[in-house]
Amino acid sequence: MAVNRNSKSIWGWAMYDWANSAFATTVMAGFFPLFFKQYWSMGTDINTSTALLGFGNSAASLLVALCAPILGALADRGRTRKRFLIWLAYSGSLATALLWAVPKGEWGWAIICYGVGTICFAGANIFYDALLVDVAPAPDRDRVSSLGYALGYLGGGLLFMLNVLMVQHPRWFGLTDAGQSVRYSFLSVALWWAGFTIFLIVWVHEENNSPGSVSGVHSLMNGFRQLGNTAMRLFRQKSVGLFLLAYWCYIDGVDTIIRMAVDYGLSIGFGSGDLMLALLLVQFVAFPAALVFGKLSSRWGTRNCIYLAIAGYAVATLWGAFMKERMDFYMLAVIIGLFQGGIQALSRSYYTGFIPDGQSAEYFGLFNMMGKFAAIIGPGFVGMVGLMTRKMLLPAASTPEQLQHVGQLASRLGIGSILIFFIVGAILLHLSGSKQP
Repeated sequence: MAVNRNSKSIWGWAMYDWANSAFATTVMAGFFPLFFKQYWSMGTDINTSTALLGFGNSAASLLVALCAPILGALADRGRTRKRFLIWLAYSGSLATALLWAVPKGEWGWAIICYGVGTICFAGANIFYDALLVDVAPAPDRDRVSSLGYALGYLGGGLLFMLNVLMVQHPRWFGLTDAGQSVRYSFLSVALWWAGFTIFLIVWVHEENNSPGSVSGVHSLMNGFRQLGNTAMRLFRQKSVGLFLLAYWCYIDGVDTIIRMAVDYGLSIGFGSGDLMLALLLVQFVAFPAALVFGKLSSRWGTRNCIYLAIAGYAVATLWGAFMKERMDFYMLAVIIGLFQGGIQALSRSYYTGFIPDGQSAEYFGLFNMMGKFAAIIGPGFVGMVGLMTRKMLLPAASTPEQLQHVGQLASRLGIGSILIFFIVGAILLHLSGSKQP
């Protein structure tokens, strides 16, 4: 069957970003860190709750990283990418819905439901990314990839805006208080994710590039063998291997900021209302910015635009480590929004230039493995730096004010430590050279 590259296929593919970004926005970046700190881990100190959240994110990322390349190798052995995506999307929706039922103080169950949702979210994205080569020809992939991220920011932002209104004005929606509103927000994400995935199911078709596919144990063994061969081919090519290492570093910083920003804001004393407004700013700034990056790449080159986004994130990290006023947090949200969609979309489309025909899911399995192994390091690293700093400074603190200052300083150093990932990522991207194979 010929590759379906008509406009309906492109829009069906991009609408999955609209669907699943509700999880990234309302759950991952917004209400889960807030609710985890104030409801599920109530009674623990700020640095311990940050560490619990960071380690939970890291554990979920580890499982995704270990499974991603094998799933990708298996999915390329026949028309199974879409099937895997659908199964993971609906499993993730169910896990998100279950957050509604987790009672106060049960941080363990909260982490389990959140972890399963995160694993399914990230796993489905392997197959979503891989379908890009089926819906768009090579010259259009920067534009189509950017369209997906732009719709994701718009869709995720619209639902998140509704969820924020639910929390701020619960009686408008027939709810009793903010806590009940947050729980129903998790339920709304599950329905949004599951409902809008239907566009991809109906409109997107994938090409069968592996007519000799097999199943069962033989398929699993072939998947491992194919994965090993792909890894050896990739890392024998200096430019590909260095690009993957560069991506490993800088996307770590991006993912860590997404997952830990609200927790960090709470730790240094910002109110939850300020944090929710800042996240809304990110979404609605990122929507047009992602589209602009898609156009800029045709003029400046994809690599140069990635450099620009890395520099923007480095500035945002430094700003975040030293900010004190409410307006600083809003300015930080604008900076992140300008570069977040661009760095994600262009990294994805740039990588498609390395992929041979019929191996997109396998190659994106490795691509996502690098990103998720990085996401193991980042949140855990932030939590570790915060705990170590607190341990060193705590003996010198004797008053409540000094204890609060120690906690906030530890949090600032933790978030500031992310800068090293952007610096190393930029250096490795430069060393990778300027030409794709």
